[in-house]
Order: sequence, then C-alpha cells, then structure tokens
Amino acid sequence: MTSTRRTGGFGTRARRVVWAVAAAAAAIASVSALSGFHLPLQEIDPRGVDAVSEVAGTEVVGIRTFTAPSRIAVEPDLEYGAREDGTLLTLDVCTPPGAELTDEPLPAVVSVHGGSWARGDKANADWRNTCLWLASEGFVAASVNYRLVPDAVFPAAIDDVALAVEWLRDSEQAERFGIDPARIGAFGGSAGGSLAALLGTTGEGPLDTGSRVAAVAELSGPVGLGSAELAADAASDWLRGIVGDYLDCVPGASDEQCPQAADASAGSHADPSDPPFFIGHAVAEAVPLGQSERLAATLAAAGVPTELAVVPGAGHSIGILDAEMRARVAAFLHAHLG
Repeated sequence: MTSTRRTGGFGTRARRVVWAVAAAAAAIASVSALSGFHLPLQEIDPRGVDAVSEVAGTEVVGIRTFTAPSRIAVEPDLEYGAREDGTLLTLDVCTPPGAELTDEPLPAVVSVHGGSWARGDKANADWRNTCLWLASEGFVAASVNYRLVPDAVFPAAIDDVALAVEWLRDSEQAERFGIDPARIGAFGGSAGGSLAALLGTTGEGPLDTGSRVAAVAELSGPVGLGSAELAADAASDWLRGIVGDYLDCVPGASDEQCPQAADASAGSHADPSDPPFFIGHAVAEAVPLGQSERLAATLAAAGVPTELAVVPGAGHSIGILDAEMRARVAAFLHAHLG
C-alpha cells in the first residue's frame, strides 16, 4: 500500500463512507431502515476491564488531580455515525458553564481516549474528567468512542475520529452546540494521542474544512509505527505487539511486509499546511520518548509550529496531565483556537 496525500480530509474512499454513514444515520429513527444493515445496530459499549483508563492503578495523578466546577453540561451517547457492520458511533459533549448565555460561537476540541487501540471508553472516569477539564477551559469538548481492535483494525479508528470532526463541523451540530466550525482542535493520549496526531497531519490545505483540525495536543502517543522507528527506539515486545494487532501485521514485520505502518504514522504525512502541535511525554514511560522527539523534529522540519514538553518520571498519557501540564496544554489550545 502506497502512502498518498489527501486534501481537506480522508480522501475519496472516506468521503464515500461519510455519505453512506450520513444516509444510514438519518434513517436510524425509522424501524424499517434497520433492514438495510446486515447486522443489528450496536453501540460500542465496553464493559468491565475493557472500559478502564490507560492510567493504571488508583494513584491520584495527572487528570485525577482535577476537580470539575459545577454547571458543566454533559450530553452523553450522541450518535455521530454508523458503519456497515452495524457499529453505532457515539460521543459525549461537555459544554462550558454559561455557554448558553453567549451568542459568540466557541472553539471545540475532540477528545480521543487511549487504550492500545483495543480498550478504553470515552466516559470512563479519567476521560470524562478530561472532557470536563476541556469544557472548564471554555471549549466545547467532544469525547469520542471509535472502533477497537480486534474487531476493527487500521484505518477504522482514524476514519471514525475523522467522521466525528465532520459531524461537529456540520452546520446543524455547530449551531446546536454553539461551535465555531473554523476552530476545532484535537486532544488525545496514548493510542488516542496517535489518532489525534494522525488526524492533524492527514490532509492538506485549509484547517476549517472536512476533518481537518486547527490544533493538536497529544500525550504519549505511539506515533511512529514503522519497523525502523520501533527498532531505533528499542521498542518493547508489548509495544510491537499492540502495533501489530492495530495494523493487522505480524509483530516485528518489515515495512515491506506491513506497508500500512507508514500510513498510520503521523510523521509520514507532515507538510507545512498542518496545524500547530503540542506533544507531551514522560522520560521513562512505556512508549519510548524517541517517538515524540522524532515526530516533533519531523513537524518542525516541515515548518509546522511544534511544542515538545518532556517531564520526568514514568507517567503515561493523561497520567501526566497534572496542573502544570494542564496549564501548558490549555495555553497552547487557547493560543491556536482562541
């Protein structure tokens, strides 16, 4: 598979999927429309251990140190699309306090949970708190669920996240939530950071159309999935394993044997039209620091404004989203989304 450039979104194939999804979603309210699906519609609904955060244990670190203010409205389980296999895609929207009192449209941030592309949930305690934190900063936050390994492999997850951006940008949803469609950003951690980064670099041209985003903040993302990058970082068997599962490749396969690795790596698509990036990483965490350092260097070489924040310790993803990191991420998002 050859890596190709896409303009203003995720390409002709994805646009066909989007049109099909839009038609399907419009018909969901009708019982007769369900006969058009080969399988019954079913929402992604992780249970038990599969729904837990990628931040292990019960220690109060990172986003767990945030206490949400009152009056943040949460609308859960809103349908943003459906797939041919019957998967119903949903997201939660967290709206800033007092948003209903202003006529000025607000910037929005799509929040993408982690979990090795195979687990996690938009509404587990840590990611719900992330949604509330983004709303407390004045953003309309949309915490998304996307299809997971092993039922769906690349590019299913990124296609879903891209569709969520397009759904929010649609005039009906923008008016419903008071969103400025020209000011939509992305935030993610771990596997969600990888997806947020890929969302930011896939496509060319204006950042206010299709699935393009105007700013990306990601923490601890495994963003370079090619064999050479993983080897350079002395990637663990664990990381090679989850990458192999996500790409539907044998762990440790060469780039010739697993050509989709390049398409799934954010740096492969970097160009000067891409949005500003904030990248956070801990020195000794499970995802090698080299992953973030290399992406930051690649983006900078392409002329993309990039900020790399490296913190001590072995914290991972939103486990490093403590008060100091929250302040840095919020300042970045305000600077580029308003």
